[in-house]
Amino acid sequence: MYKIYINENILELKDAKDITNGEYSKGAMLAPYNGKKTMLLSYIDMLEKTNNFKHVIIYHSKLKKLRKDTKSLFTIVQAGGGLVLNDKEKVLFIFRKGHWDLPKGKREKGEKKRVTAVREVEEETGVRNLIIQDKIVVTHHLYRLKSGKRALKKTHWYFMETHNQKLTPQTKEDIAKAEWKDLNKFMKKELKMYRSIREVIDSYMNMSFQSKKYGSTNGLL
Repeated sequence: MYKIYINENILELKDAKDITNGEYSKGAMLAPYNGKKTMLLSYIDMLEKTNNFKHVIIYHSKLKKLRKDTKSLFTIVQAGGGLVLNDKEKVLFIFRKGHWDLPKGKREKGEKKRVTAVREVEEETGVRNLIIQDKIVVTHHLYRLKSGKRALKKTHWYFMETHNQKLTPQTKEDIAKAEWKDLNKFMKKELKMYRSIREVIDSYMNMSFQSKKYGSTNGLL
């Protein structure tokens, strides 16, 4: 399975053998890949420009080829980010451009993914003394470069811990707030938050290490 977030819509790539009759009939469009990249582009255009379908699943007997063909349509941008828990068991969130988000950013040339993640979290929030405990998930989302070309941002997300401390939002990156939040209470609110960020949080809450800290909250989201 391979998901690409396009605005708030999802393009999902799957192996044909994993598709069963009616499995995704509710709320999703299924389409067999015909081997032509123009087909992929037509669905990407649709998801980018309209909300006729929130979820499109394209499948093929050779998933590796499907993924390779799809990735060839974009400039690939590597990035790293973090879900940070402090010793008060609160999670670090940022508020940017009207959305609650998690800190993340682009990987610099020659930089290791973990180094990128720590550096970007520190720069965007002012937090220090981060310790990476585990990798959570990798997300992919589509955006436009200044040239107008499509780019696919591949973000590697890590679970990090640190002590409770004052935060300083990086305003030059349009971050208005950086705040510690009680995850359970915060996620029960009606929040404007990207679907990809909700996936990171959901993945974190379902990881085995997380149940030791928030045992009663698994399956909340």
